[in-house]
Amino acid sequence: MRVAITGSTGLIGSALTHSLLTDGHQVVRLVRDRSARPAGDDSEAAGWDPVGGRVQPGALDTVDAVVHLAGAGVGDKRWSAAYKEEIRRSRALGTRTIARACAESSTPPRVLVSASATGYYGDTGDRTIEESAPPGDDFLAAVCVGWEAAADTAREAGIRVVHPRTGLVVSAKGGAFGRLFPLFRFGLGGRLGSGDQYWPFISLTDHIGALRFAIDDETLTGPVNFTAPEPLTNREITRAMGRALHRPTIASVPAFALRAALGEFATGITGSCRAVPAALDKAGFSFSHPTIDMALRSVLHTR
Repeated sequence: MRVAITGSTGLIGSALTHSLLTDGHQVVRLVRDRSARPAGDDSEAAGWDPVGGRVQPGALDTVDAVVHLAGAGVGDKRWSAAYKEEIRRSRALGTRTIARACAESSTPPRVLVSASATGYYGDTGDRTIEESAPPGDDFLAAVCVGWEAAADTAREAGIRVVHPRTGLVVSAKGGAFGRLFPLFRFGLGGRLGSGDQYWPFISLTDHIGALRFAIDDETLTGPVNFTAPEPLTNREITRAMGRALHRPTIASVPAFALRAALGEFATGITGSCRAVPAALDKAGFSFSHPTIDMALRSVLHTR
């Protein structure tokens, strides 16, 4: 296959690029700076301007699939009004640019896999959440609704569009878990807030496997929860991390302290989402790390 990827230097994008190249596929990185391609990488690079609405002419004409992962990180900065607007615009405008380029390509890709997040559902308590659940009413939910809708141009052109609604990716290299691992290694790990909130998680290996499954499986369309089969509470995940690292987990950070430190972003940590991968299960996807212990062992390379 020939696959174009945005956000190819991020945690998920770099892992997906490596996976595809290792298996002999071709990768076209869509980048704002064409010199950003890592040394020794056999991928190609093509330019795009997500906010300006431009993709290098011909960049998508020969690709089989497009995987769109780019967007400002929700946890990278404190949520000022300006940064919230950057989060929203980077997703909506970037997705609109990619969707239009797919639709206008002389040979449109057969699938656009355009990222989303379980933040779509908002805080849903302990209810089990499948892909048919309605959106929440907070900032991240509104972002996800607009993010997914921005791909409508590709849908209207007859391109199959898949929206991975991603949970927390278990990796030591980045994301929420990447920030937690050092704390737990020093014995400073513990529950966040009440600890009763559900955290939908997925191992990085399974996330990459699910992305490739979504590219290949023509039955998958629309929203797809990229989460492990058994979501756990923050308290349960905290205990699992303590077991895996052989460290105590007696520390805790109360919700008010999280709000003081992180501002509005704290709602994404203390909110609960018991999302399950109903669409992946129905399509026959097989998880390599269905449990948190297996996901953590995959990161720590322990048995």
